Amino acid sequence: MTASRKHSCRLVVVTETYPPEINGVANTMYQLVTGLERLGHQILLVRPRQSGEPLGLSRPQSHPRAGTAEYLVPGLPIPGYQGLRFGLPVGGRLLSHWQQWNPQAVYIATQGPLGRAALNSARRLGLPALTGFHTQFHQYSRYYGLGLLMRPIVKSLRRFHNRADATMVPTAALKAELARAGFKNLRVFSRGVDTELFSPERRCHALRQAWGCGERSIAVLYVGRLAAEKNIDLAFAAFAAIAATNRDCKFILVGDGPERERLTRKHPDYVFTGARVGPALATHYASADLFLFPSLTETFGNVVPEAMASGLPVIAFNYAAAGQHLRSGQNGIAVTQGDRDAFIEQAVDLARNPPRLRELGQAARRSAAAMDWGHVISDLEQDILALVEQKATAEKTDARLVATSD
Repeated sequence: MTASRKHSCRLVVVTETYPPEINGVANTMYQLVTGLERLGHQILLVRPRQSGEPLGLSRPQSHPRAGTAEYLVPGLPIPGYQGLRFGLPVGGRLLSHWQQWNPQAVYIATQGPLGRAALNSARRLGLPALTGFHTQFHQYSRYYGLGLLMRPIVKSLRRFHNRADATMVPTAALKAELARAGFKNLRVFSRGVDTELFSPERRCHALRQAWGCGERSIAVLYVGRLAAEKNIDLAFAAFAAIAATNRDCKFILVGDGPERERLTRKHPDYVFTGARVGPALATHYASADLFLFPSLTETFGNVVPEAMASGLPVIAFNYAAAGQHLRSGQNGIAVTQGDRDAFIEQAVDLARNPPRLRELGQAARRSAAAMDWGHVISDLEQDILALVEQKATAEKTDARLVATSD
């Protein structure tokens, strides 16, 4: 039964990133907001304002339905992440506005100052609060010479998330890992993929020609942030090994980041497209032949199901999205986590075998058909409604106890 047949809830969603910003968390939050809205809920989206946007309440053009509004708060730029901002701890503003709007639950996707202020406000108002574990900041620290901070970062994250009624994680494997680290009340909020947008039907020969690829060329693709924490150097090593055995190949990198300028200078023959979104991104996926994803710091990795839905065979390490969706040798290749040599070897072997590339790509597309966002959001909705109903039941019980004592 959908929420619209039960009752419409007023839900606050707090996030530091949202489209048109380009990253996996922004895409997930867009799917969450629009999906819950379609199920009949009223959404208040709280996020840091971007340049030129007014502070306070607004109704964005990107959300024309009456059920969605935005509350924009002050923020500051995130060093090294162009265009992204972190929200300031404006608990007083949130508390004042929520007392007027009277939400029934809060979903907090940010673990920074804004998220902590939002959680404090929810606790003060007695609101059910869910937090989302969307980014493994503790894993990023080792790539920026801050490995000694990993333990205190984990401790801080655990203290934050354990104050919530539930923490949503994208995979059962991460749920088990965080449980071992002392995180409580963990539930799985998986990720979906838009199989209409990401489709093999978008393959474009003109785009391949622009890349310098003929019909028999092997177009090797990477989509993601060009940054150290993405283990990007392994993708370059794997492509170099492919090129050593097959000169008719091209490496296409879709994305931006602090490493782009250096990598472009070092590899002038590779195709650096910059960031792509929507149909343009989907066309890039579908026009390639092999997808390399070497990252070891993913909370999920939305690019894996996007590539699969586009009919691409994926080579990735066997955790997060790859661990959940890849059946190695059947619909892609999942390599033992951290085995650099095996990653390169599998990339070379697969690139040498075009029929095998097509076979795995077709199987990947069939697998992606089951990753529908509608089912994912419906499952999340049930978790939210359960917390709302628990609070309502507790309030009725308290009211009866007060009445009895009087």
